[in-house]
Amino acid sequence: MHVALLEAEDARGREPRVHAGHDCDSLGGAHGRVTLRIVLDSLPDDAALDTAVSRALLERVASGELPETLRLARPGPIVAFGKLDVVGPGYREAVRAAREGRFEAIERLAGGRAAVFHDGTLAFSHAIPDPDPRPGVRPRFDQIADRVALALRSLGVDARVGEVPGEYCPGSHSVSAGGRAKLMGVGQRLISGGAHVGGVLVVEGADRVRDILLPVYGAMGLDWRPEVTGAVADEVPGVTLGDVIAALREAFGREYELEETGLDEETLELACRLAPEHLSPRDYRASRAGRPHA
Repeated sequence: MHVALLEAEDARGREPRVHAGHDCDSLGGAHGRVTLRIVLDSLPDDAALDTAVSRALLERVASGELPETLRLARPGPIVAFGKLDVVGPGYREAVRAAREGRFEAIERLAGGRAAVFHDGTLAFSHAIPDPDPRPGVRPRFDQIADRVALALRSLGVDARVGEVPGEYCPGSHSVSAGGRAKLMGVGQRLISGGAHVGGVLVVEGADRVRDILLPVYGAMGLDWRPEVTGAVADEVPGVTLGDVIAALREAFGREYELEETGLDEETLELACRLAPEHLSPRDYRASRAGRPHA
């Protein structure tokens, strides 16, 4: 399988660039603060593999093979279903609705309800080593929500932490614009030795989130208010993905020594093995031509 890596738009607003391809079948081999690795690579043409990369980073960080790592990625069009969706009513129809809308359907790492990613959003995943991760669940939620809110305020957004009534994939650590429009959602996954804190921040294209969730949530019988779905650029026109990445890096840089790096071959090799576990079943296909590439 051929994998094209796309580096997210950087802090100076350069356009994303495609890295040299990798073959999944042939991959081989300051100041007293904690160092945090920053990975900006994306795989927008393979939704399941892109998700599996974040899981692979978590597993390798938890095992001690890699240090603490933050991934900031620009994804392709994805509806990411949570555990409650997968075991609940209407999942088959919701997957079909996502694919008919040209969004790939995947099963994500963290819980909660279906969330939407596309190229106007920023996917983040923070892999944190912790020998006993369960007691730190609430503090980790508090920390990521505060960092995202801080970053957005630096861009001029009236960012607030807390659930917006009627929001999609509701959570008490969502970040909104003024308490009226959800911008960011977050979840966690715990494994032995570590925790994954991951989610999505909508920079632009709130309409794309609303439009695909209407049939998806309808299929699962979920009540929500589409009008409370927002985007950073709706609050501060002209803000780009690169601006948001720069602001997040500054927020994390208050506590960490940041070290930018790329995806290594061992992580990609592991992700290639894990990817099939994250793709929603293929018998839940769109009923017409034009399904997204997976």
